[in-house]
Amino acid sequence: MAKRILIVDDEVHILELISFNLEKEYQVLTAGSGEEALEMLNKENVDLMILDLMLPGMDGIQVCNKVRNEKDLMHLPIIMLTAKSEDSDRILGLEVGADDYLPKPFNVRELQARIKAVLRRSGYEQSDAKNIYKIRDLSLDIESREVRKNGAVLPLTAKEFDLLKLLMEHHGKVLSRNFLLDKIWGYEYFGESRTVDVHIRHLRMKIGEDEENPYILTKRGIGYKMLREEGRRE
Repeated sequence: MAKRILIVDDEVHILELISFNLEKEYQVLTAGSGEEALEMLNKENVDLMILDLMLPGMDGIQVCNKVRNEKDLMHLPIIMLTAKSEDSDRILGLEVGADDYLPKPFNVRELQARIKAVLRRSGYEQSDAKNIYKIRDLSLDIESREVRKNGAVLPLTAKEFDLLKLLMEHHGKVLSRNFLLDKIWGYEYFGESRTVDVHIRHLRMKIGEDEENPYILTKRGIGYKMLREEGRRE
């Protein structure tokens, strides 16, 4: 069955442009406001949302926040669109839980490539694997895509889950920012290594890292690695 994509934008020509180019491959739903998008998400099963930042009324940041705080929607992949190009807007979008970010005007083929990459790596693509990774008091279930700390489920986004999974798989090894960008985002991210830093920072907050006994160690100028044992700072 084709994946269902919700496009949220108040510009009719943008909705029509994206819909026209996606309809051959996906089931497409559209909404012209943040309120309409949230109402639709509560009624329809959606695999990915393309969300405009500059919406009238409830903007894209508010919509993204609400989605990430809903248990049934917190893993929904989100690609954020915006006419703004400032780094602050890009970082803000990522910090509130967007999985990807594309400034307007954009190339439709690039959007299509990013949709495929996000869907391929998101929790909405089923896996036959049933492995559970455990490091200290953290456990990661690949099948259910849940991360628990001392038994309590952590509200990770799809990208945060994938990032933690990759670090746990390669625990003890330093993974470069470029490696993480390639494996998690799946395409050239135009050298935006700060994308990784933003997600790592957000991930650290959610897993409640202790400065004295970190889970994720930063190797300055290189990347990050997962520590299996407590108290091992280098």
